[in-house]
Amino acid sequence: MPTHFWRGHWQGRNAAGQVHQRAREVVRPTGGILRGFVPSRKNGRLVHHEGLLERDAITLFEAHHRVVQYREQPLTLQYPDGPRLRRYTPDFEVVLDTGKALLVEIKPVRSLQNPEVQHKLSCIAAHLERTGQPFVVLDSAVIRQEPRLTNLRQILQQTDYLMPTSTAVIVALRKRGHCFPMAYLEAQQALADMRLRPANLLLMGYLWCDLSIPFGPATELHLIEEKSHEWFCLSQAHGF
Repeated sequence: MPTHFWRGHWQGRNAAGQVHQRAREVVRPTGGILRGFVPSRKNGRLVHHEGLLERDAITLFEAHHRVVQYREQPLTLQYPDGPRLRRYTPDFEVVLDTGKALLVEIKPVRSLQNPEVQHKLSCIAAHLERTGQPFVVLDSAVIRQEPRLTNLRQILQQTDYLMPTSTAVIVALRKRGHCFPMAYLEAQQALADMRLRPANLLLMGYLWCDLSIPFGPATELHLIEEKSHEWFCLSQAHGF
């Protein structure tokens, strides 16, 4: 049974996270990019996004049980591009339950086909590799994989603001664990007397379901038996 779990905190319906100052602020918003904020359980605050693709990436970060915390536009660094020194601000920094911190760039697939973008990302990746900083590019094909993205949105909507303690979950699974696998609706009924929701247990890494088929009341839930198990993967090379 896994020992890793969501470590964020929430005070009732109010966020209790640290204030985050983005490394790059948009002074004069231009173009058709839809900017906004979404509430984050893991960070205990509102997280800023620049564009709908970043908003979708946030959905994945919130749902992935190996992601402990993440920050938008966390820092600005300099990297060499031939004789020139350029500046770069990654879209996110993602911290995993192992303590590993990744810099993450979010890009549409069509953008990655641009030679200038390819060159820029190649220079950035080479520089970060030399400095030992893990770096990953998540494109729209990975982020918007369906029905996974829609399924995770539904699961997040059914999750309590307050996550149960790992002790409460372990006690509950000792009593009900032998009943799995079972349908989502049945799991709701089986865990209701212990005030637990199966959606929370999915996000905490105690349960998993097949995200390649539409999620619903009949979706079969399974126990995660090994800590290394990932019920969905964003970057196999980086372990999450």
